[in-house]
Amino acid sequence: MSAELDLAARVVELTRRLAGPGAEAEVVAAHSAEALTRFANSAIHQNVADATTTVRLRLHLDGRTAGGSTTVTDAAGLQSLVERTIAASRLSPPDQAWPGLTPPTPLRESPAFDEATAAAGPHERAARVRDFVRAADGLETAGFCRTTYSSGGFANTAGQAVEGRAAEAAMDGIARLAGADGVARRASSRLTDLDGTALGTRAAAKARAGGRPIELSPGRYEVVLEPTAVADILDNLATFGFNGKAFAQHQSFAELGAQQFDQAVTIRDEPLGATLPFDQEGTPRGTLTLVQQGTTTAVSHDRTSAAEAGATSTGHAGAASRSWGPIASNLALAPGRDAITPVTGEGPTAASARALVSGMRRGLLITDFWYTRVLDQKSLVITGLTRNGVWLVEDGEVTAAVGNMRFTQSYPQALGPGAVLGVGTEIETLPDRWTGVRYTAPALHLQSWNLTGNASG
Repeated sequence: MSAELDLAARVVELTRRLAGPGAEAEVVAAHSAEALTRFANSAIHQNVADATTTVRLRLHLDGRTAGGSTTVTDAAGLQSLVERTIAASRLSPPDQAWPGLTPPTPLRESPAFDEATAAAGPHERAARVRDFVRAADGLETAGFCRTTYSSGGFANTAGQAVEGRAAEAAMDGIARLAGADGVARRASSRLTDLDGTALGTRAAAKARAGGRPIELSPGRYEVVLEPTAVADILDNLATFGFNGKAFAQHQSFAELGAQQFDQAVTIRDEPLGATLPFDQEGTPRGTLTLVQQGTTTAVSHDRTSAAEAGATSTGHAGAASRSWGPIASNLALAPGRDAITPVTGEGPTAASARALVSGMRRGLLITDFWYTRVLDQKSLVITGLTRNGVWLVEDGEVTAAVGNMRFTQSYPQALGPGAVLGVGTEIETLPDRWTGVRYTAPALHLQSWNLTGNASG
């Protein structure tokens, strides 16, 4: 038994003793360790590390629900947590939507855990930063390399008891030349998968190709989106579209069984190996197919949204999922199945997008999206900015850099039936900017993207 599962089990027993036999309680004890190496002006300027163990208790007592947490894990700290949560439950309103506890359920098998990533120190991260900076060959660089390790245990009064651990490594860097930025990022469960030289080379090539941008008129453009931009689409689809609470309350575009996307689109949530193998309610995680060849087949649920929708939990409960909804946070867009001969040569185009660019008569190659915000949740209309490189493509060739532009676009509409002209055959696993969440995506060739103005006005 892990230390975290032992903590969770102790709190469950303490709750039984103090709250009585009628109490329903669930406890998550999680240890999280993150280490981060930041660099700017082509030099490391910060190494930071943080490790915290947090115990969360959710208690349903006499028809009322309350929760509490603590990072004080000695006997006095745990007793205080239970006493505070019992007191809070007595002051809480009746909880008519309480879905009950997860019954004893075995975990699904997870990929092998990488001990070296969990134990990595600043020297291993610094080596990748060094390689990135050297590969940029004199360009100004900035970014980070991080490693994270998490382990956790869950127990409840219904008898569910599970434990697990996960590790992640990520690198995100830019190279800059005369105001033009190029970006490269990658995530993996193994630090050894991160190649600082390859990432630095890509970022520098983009920066060198981004000089002297032209300005284009607003309008609808055919586009190739690189995986870094596709990750933003997956993020917003997961947060607002495939969110089980939004679906149950009719605030989502999702219609189960409907052909809402192009047949080339298959989207799955693949959490195993990327996060703990169970959610905050102790429900085992596993692969969830959200879209199968264009047909919406599922949304993500915790126990509350599942009960409201007449479904079952998909293992997506979070600390705030009853308020904000359950979110699938490790989405993967399946790559194209047809082999395409890649275009050779250097330039701003990542290998995952080269073949798609070669098939575009006139349009834009877009590297990244930034500062995206929802304008209408039901149709998932998003506004945001392009970033880190946009290029005009004519007859399959990149002909000019383009200044950043604002867009206003319904994401489901852009991926709708007949709107996807191609899906890249190579995938990239990309880190979220702030957390251990990651997205796996190929490049996308889309028929239309609504560019509504230049970034300057």
